[in-house]
Amino acid sequence: MLFLSFNSWRCQKQWIHLKWLLVFSFLLVSGLVLHFFRNQQEYLPKSNFPAPLVLKLLPQEEIRKLFNYDGLWLFPQRQCQCEKQSGNYIFQDSYNKSELEAVKVRRKAEFEHFQRREGLPHPPPLLVQPNIPFGYPIYGVEVMPFHTILIPGLQFNGIKVPLYKVTLKALLGTLNTLSDTPDNEVLGRGEKHLTILTTSQNRLNFILQHLTYTSTVYQSGAVDIVSIEFGGSVAKFPVNINQPIIPKLFDPGPERKLKNLVTIATKTFLRPHKLQILLKSIREFYPDVTVIVADDSEKPEKINDNYVEHYIMPFGKGWFAGRNLAVSQVSTKYVLWVDDDFLFTKTTKIEALVDVLEKTEMDVVGGSVSGNVFQFKLLMEQGEDGNCMHKRAGYFQTLDGFPSCVVTSGVVNFFLAHTESLQKVGFDPRLQRVAHTEFFIDGLGSLRVASCSNVIVSHQFHVQASDPNQVALEKTYKQFRTNTQDQIKFKLSLHYFKNHLHCYTQA
Repeated sequence: MLFLSFNSWRCQKQWIHLKWLLVFSFLLVSGLVLHFFRNQQEYLPKSNFPAPLVLKLLPQEEIRKLFNYDGLWLFPQRQCQCEKQSGNYIFQDSYNKSELEAVKVRRKAEFEHFQRREGLPHPPPLLVQPNIPFGYPIYGVEVMPFHTILIPGLQFNGIKVPLYKVTLKALLGTLNTLSDTPDNEVLGRGEKHLTILTTSQNRLNFILQHLTYTSTVYQSGAVDIVSIEFGGSVAKFPVNINQPIIPKLFDPGPERKLKNLVTIATKTFLRPHKLQILLKSIREFYPDVTVIVADDSEKPEKINDNYVEHYIMPFGKGWFAGRNLAVSQVSTKYVLWVDDDFLFTKTTKIEALVDVLEKTEMDVVGGSVSGNVFQFKLLMEQGEDGNCMHKRAGYFQTLDGFPSCVVTSGVVNFFLAHTESLQKVGFDPRLQRVAHTEFFIDGLGSLRVASCSNVIVSHQFHVQASDPNQVALEKTYKQFRTNTQDQIKFKLSLHYFKNHLHCYTQA
């Protein structure tokens, strides 16, 4: 019994010691924590910060003072107005009120076609959800030079800390926020470096959601890389600085007649009899469609046709120079290219080609010449000292919605094209004689080409001329028809230098 009592007293004494040790440890830890937070408060922003729940934007009149360039408020408000005063113009006022509404309908339809072909409007920016700990855009942020945008998708979802310090940096623009905050909460407004210091995550996100980027350089096509940092976490995203393309729309008129949509163009040389047969066949089916003729014959013959524009060139100026001249004079949405020895028939349905270009994003659509579609694919391999170009017969795939049409790289010398697309690529005037594939090589990557076998133009039959003048012209024409060895050599050197090509194959 005495032994048991002694052990009990001993255990009780140990427990009392342990209890006091725990109490002392608790007091010590509490004191250290209290001391830590007192020290931290010395570095926190003072009490002049707005209350965490007071979130508001700058007044409208204050925002309008920001982001000005040359007296213009270049902010994405999606509306613009021009004051009526001397030197200013309201373009719709040039129309009669009775015709304006119909013009607006046509204008809207043409603009929508333009946007579809240009891939406009661009899809919204692709945003990353908070994970490192930022949410931010990774693709699709665009701004016009000297314009201002709200940066979409910026947010913070990180750990809770007594003080949030987030820094943003830009290279080609300045940063700001539309949130109404004191200067010691947002440092560097309107500069390339902007720092946010706040004790509230809610306020931090409000500031980030209203952050702006202003382009400060006129450098269309440039990409700024904007960074956002918190502690050791850094995220970067691109801001594309682009000047939008100005549309070039063609008014088809209230009745949308073919003559207001299409101009036929051709180049002729020493074959006036062939040209007359072509024009006669065109007038049988399209009596009022404008035809543009580029003529570098030695003695051009007069053309008696009110709907023909005849342009005389220096003798033997060349095949592509004539194409350039003819296409440069087109004022309609589309241009149909034909050779001067073609023949229109009842199967030469220009309307069918127009339908393809109106309903797709194609730039060029070819037809068939007496059953020959001459479709070919251009496949390019990249190399160290220039690329390799491979020409193969055929096509890539069927054109959606048009079972008689296919997508390819090049077509026969009978095609309808968007005038602007043709003018952008152009025809190299240094190529004077045989040249065709060269145009589609120049247009590879910019021209979308299709071919439709159901639209057919015929070729004039070759008949031995009996008229002495025609015999002489055809003899001279044959001398110019074939490339000389020097011209072939020049064409190859042109591909090497101009197109940066290393080699070419065909099969």
